[in-house]
Amino acid sequence: MKKLSALVIVILSVFISCKKETTLPPPQIEPNPPKEAEIVEPAGDQCYTSRLNGNIVAISFNVNSHQEVNGKLSYNITGKDKNEGTIIGNMKGDTLIADYTFMSEGVSSVREVVFLQKDGTLIEGYGDVVDANNKVTFKDKKKLKFDAKNTLTKSDCPQ
Repeated sequence: MKKLSALVIVILSVFISCKKETTLPPPQIEPNPPKEAEIVEPAGDQCYTSRLNGNIVAISFNVNSHQEVNGKLSYNITGKDKNEGTIIGNMKGDTLIADYTFMSEGVSSVREVVFLQKDGTLIEGYGDVVDANNKVTFKDKKKLKFDAKNTLTKSDCPQ
């Protein structure tokens, strides 16, 4: 009798183990819909001016949809030759970083300029510079200082 019981258990085990397994299909991974590219509208013409103690600093520029900047910058500082020229650069968040190409005393020069856009103003940054390849650039833009005395306020652009 024990042999018969053992045989029945073995046969049932074989039948159960041979039972057709219903395998579930692997879970489907749904891709997230592609995010729409963030479209940055061109900011248009922007103009800022500082008039302090007879010194005039004026900048006008345009920012396109790629955050590229081009425009004009002029410095009319008391006791110094006026210089004016063009800026070409980029907006990086709230900071305008550009090359300022200008004529002063009959010589063409290139100098890096940085302006922080804050509360409807532009604050010019300053710091240690190096002169390399006929261009003056900041040693370390992370160490620039933005002093309120270098603030330009939004102004109407000349027509």
